[in-house]
Order: sequence, then structure tokens, then C-alpha cells
Amino acid sequence: MTAPWPVRARAAELWQTFRHYLGAGGRGRRTRINDRDGLRQFLESRASHVAQTSLYGYLRTRAGVGFPNLFDNDDYVKSIDIAKWYVWLACLSDISIYAGGLVMRRTNAGQDEVGRLMAAVVDAILTATGMPEGAGGEFLELTERLSARLESCDWAAVRDDETPFSESPGALISRAPVIDELKRLDDEIVRNSVRFRWQEVRRDLRRDLDAEALIASLGLANPRSEARRNGG
Repeated sequence: MTAPWPVRARAAELWQTFRHYLGAGGRGRRTRINDRDGLRQFLESRASHVAQTSLYGYLRTRAGVGFPNLFDNDDYVKSIDIAKWYVWLACLSDISIYAGGLVMRRTNAGQDEVGRLMAAVVDAILTATGMPEGAGGEFLELTERLSARLESCDWAAVRDDETPFSESPGALISRAPVIDELKRLDDEIVRNSVRFRWQEVRRDLRRDLDAEALIASLGLANPRSEARRNGG
């Protein structure tokens, strides 16, 4: 039986996205991050890039040359769509925690200021995203979990290493539409592949984040800048 038009259209869209993320594009252009909008764009683009390259890369590896044929299976297309959004939320959670810790480390901004900044940035991303079609019934619950993680974060304790990236490796292995037996065999390799993808993202953020300008753009005093101006 021929698939309904919306399903076929969604399959075509996912296939094009797959080709894009595993081809030449996906990360977005390099730009100086010196205000809230710049931080929002960075977090959103890198979360999407890591989520989709990790998910599609794993599925392509497991399916081999038959990967394109998976997009002819309506149920599998729906499973990919659900997995994509769940992994994306986990990636957004991880990179947001890391970014907030980096802002605090570089500016000496307070716990409350960093918390409000990161909550506002992530809320803007989630509001713009809305409730994606085909995201599955747990999507809203997982957005609340993300917000709770931000609210409870001790920003001064966030380390500048892979430690903050604790959600995304497990999300990929648990949500990918691959049979459980294979996922058990793949567990360590898949988790390490996600951790590896975050290395470049951390380098990009360290290089491009102007944390002092970001804090200044919000009208918040930066103790380090104040000390330098006062000769301290």
C-alpha cells in the first residue's frame, strides 16, 4: 500500500537532512559569540549538528548500503523522527550546561546571573521549536527535565572537559531505532562516538565565546573587567 502523502513527504525531508548532515554542511558558520542571540544560535546549531550526525551516522553504519531503503518504511521513518528530537534535547542540555560553566569561569558572574542567562537562552530555543510534528509523547516531559537540570546546576562546579556531556551519549544508545541486542554490542562505541563529536564543539566555544562582552550586553557588571579598570 502506498504511504500517505505526509509520511512520504516526511521521509523525503529526513533523507535530505541526513544527506546534509553527513555531507558538507550542518555546523553553521564561525562567529564571535558576544550576546545572548549569538549564544542561542551557537547552542541550537551545535546541538542539532551533534544530534543528527551521531544518530544518522550510527544508523548508516548499522544498515550499511541498505540505509536509504529504510526511508521506505513508514514506521521506521517515524522512529527516526522521534529519536532525532529526543537526542537533540539531550545534546541541547549538555552543551547548555557546558556553556554556562564557561561563562561563569571567564567572567566571575554569579550563580543566579548565569542561571537566568542560560534559562532564558534555552527557553528561547524551545519556544521557537514548539512541539515538533512527530516528536513523540515524551517531548514536553523531556523539555521540563532539561529546564530542571539548568535550574539545579551548580555553575561554578561545571568542568571544562567532557564531564558536562552526560546526557547525549546515553540518549543516542537508548533512543536509536536499532534492536536491543545490537545496541548492547555497540554501547561503548556509540557513546564514545558522541563524546568525540563534542570535542570540536568545545574547541569552537572556547575560541569564539567573548564572555565579558556577553555579560556586558546583558547589563551585568563583570567583576574581572571592573577590577582591571580600577587597577586591581
